[in-house]
Amino acid sequence: MSIGNSPEDERPFEDVSEEARPSVGRALQQARIAAGLTVDDVSTATRVRIAIVHAIEADDFAPCGGDVYARGHIRTLARAVGLDPAPLIARFETEHGARPAPTPAAPLFEAERIRPERRGPNWTAAMVAAIVAVIGFVGFTMVKGGDDGGKANVADGATPSASTSPTPKAEKPAAPEPEPSDSAIAAAPQDKVTVRVSATDGPSWISAKGHNGRMLFDGLLKKGESKTFQDSSKINLVLGDAGPVELFVNGKKIEDDFQPGAVERLTYTKGDPQAG
Repeated sequence: MSIGNSPEDERPFEDVSEEARPSVGRALQQARIAAGLTVDDVSTATRVRIAIVHAIEADDFAPCGGDVYARGHIRTLARAVGLDPAPLIARFETEHGARPAPTPAAPLFEAERIRPERRGPNWTAAMVAAIVAVIGFVGFTMVKGGDDGGKANVADGATPSASTSPTPKAEKPAAPEPEPSDSAIAAAPQDKVTVRVSATDGPSWISAKGHNGRMLFDGLLKKGESKTFQDSSKINLVLGDAGPVELFVNGKKIEDDFQPGAVERLTYTKGDPQAG
């Protein structure tokens, strides 16, 4: 019987201490490589940015934006490379988590600094207030005495003087210039061109401009509505749908046979209506 070490005794001792275990980032990197995945593959599968994946595998968790986000990224990456996230989260907590943030001392000093200070009475302000009160009382007494004298004169039969500041009459706002009526169209002035557009049978888009290009109207004329336009020399008219429209120019009805859906571009001047 030989005395010596058996083959089992000659095997190297396996160090399973906390220091021998790979770090969180190293474990994730080794598992990714063993799974045949690139950083791009993991980033695409987990929607974790490539820069953050590289930082975590280097045990740099600052780009994560805080411990809460770091735990979430570790959990997501571990599942993507086939690892159990629980041990990695526990190791991260041991190395990085559960560190209470130091209480900032600035608020304590700030609260102490803004504490109101006790001050004595402000005698200057009190004296100013007293002087103002005396002046006000004297002025009130003088005005009161003047009112009594006026009343006494009226009681003795003296004619009271007229008010020196009569109430001004409020100026009436200028009334808006009314749109020319049917009677105005019937008696259209000879020195102007007057056009009345009526949407008798349906709506139509209308555009009207004066001789200088000034827009008189541009919009939809609903069924039953009418618009009247006047200019010193010429009115350019566009009818989006001439069919339902009825025209009166310089007091006379236009008998043109407008077709439904037809676009008409018309120009009218002073005198007898004649489309340009």
